[in-house]
Amino acid sequence: MASTKEYLEYVLEQLRDLEGISWRPMMGEYVLYCQGKVVGGIYDDRFLLKPTASALKIIPQAAYALPYDGAKEMLVADIDDRELMEKLIPAIAEDLPAKGKRKR
Repeated sequence: MASTKEYLEYVLEQLRDLEGISWRPMMGEYVLYCQGKVVGGIYDDRFLLKPTASALKIIPQAAYALPYDGAKEMLVADIDDRELMEKLIPAIAEDLPAKGKRKR
């Protein structure tokens, strides 16, 4: 099942105070970026984030879910908790390596 544009708009509204947030459609779902780094996405109308070391410190009790068959588990995020998201998403981006150049 693909995610709805309405759910994407809701997530973006919840994250409106964060700088550097962008998104991209990907095979019926949406990938979420912070400062140009992939931090998570919207899969089947669920907001999922990468389980980095900082994320696990901030929400050690987080539930996990598979975004799609064959993928690695991701953290199920409580998008309704804006204060938590404003702390969590930049921390995840900080944990991730800088984007490298692709070899052709």
